[in-house]
Amino acid sequence: MVDVGIREVAALAGVSVSTVSNALNRPELVSRKAAARVTEAIETLGYVPNVAARQLRAGRSNAIGMAVLNITNPFFSDVVLGAEEVAELAGYSVIVGNSYDSAEREARYLDLFERQRLDGILIAPVGESLEMLDRFRRRDVPVVLVDRVDHDGVFPSISLDDVLGGVLATTHLLEGGARHIAFIGGPMRVSQMKERLEGARRTVEAAGARFTFIETETLNPQLGRELGDRIAALPLEDRPDGIFAGNDHLALGILQRLIGHGISVPGEVSIIGYDDIDFAGAAVVPLTSVRQPSHDIGGHAAKLLLQQLAPVEGFSLRTRFEPVLVPRQSTRH
Repeated sequence: MVDVGIREVAALAGVSVSTVSNALNRPELVSRKAAARVTEAIETLGYVPNVAARQLRAGRSNAIGMAVLNITNPFFSDVVLGAEEVAELAGYSVIVGNSYDSAEREARYLDLFERQRLDGILIAPVGESLEMLDRFRRRDVPVVLVDRVDHDGVFPSISLDDVLGGVLATTHLLEGGARHIAFIGGPMRVSQMKERLEGARRTVEAAGARFTFIETETLNPQLGRELGDRIAALPLEDRPDGIFAGNDHLALGILQRLIGHGISVPGEVSIIGYDDIDFAGAAVVPLTSVRQPSHDIGGHAAKLLLQQLAPVEGFSLRTRFEPVLVPRQSTRH
């Protein structure tokens, strides 16, 4: 596909190249009428303003864009570090965008990556739709999905078997004697959460135990503390005796408040988290967790992207890691 340049925009708009440049960079110097013609020409031609023309002439930006769901989550911080380590060894910088689980923020970062003409994109998408990534594919810009599988086989991916993660967590709770297990997590537009729920529900129901699902819109310690208060206030017959939280941040908040209410963990309630962040083992009651190889996920994602930038034969388009259960004192075992 041939890139549209500023000269084509100027010709269609019926203005000079300098007028187009001013409209993009110094709009106060351009009349409203001329600016409107330039805008219309840009939309018609699909022109992407290039803020790195020198890099484009060289054919490379030597930079990769990476959009993640929440950089405050240590899991994603470590994924980014793994990707940066591999990319930097190959001479690439990584520009990170934090979507905070917002599709709108994610779209703005992708627009930025496109304007910067970055060489490739690593992304942990917010929602199920991947149509927004098609424009990169049409321009032959490689994209790798991180912590997500593209079941249509369009985009290469590095992911974790989160269904298995849900199975491991709830099997451990059941083996410890739990008979009413609650999975607390979300949002369900995030496929990882859907898979963890699937594995958890299937395992608990197959065992004939009681299952409760509490959906959340975020996964942070403050929400965990609020949920801990709510769980502590439940009548004993309605209170779960096993809690599987969508991540460690949420689990640690719940753990803190249950202990604060005088509820024994794991004597009365077992709690298990997900990700196995550094803080998990340092909690007052060390937290059992499902470990994801976050650093390896980031590193493999960057390697897969680099393999597309300098094509080699025989590389796998899809890698799926398996989670590992890390038992500690917050669960009975």
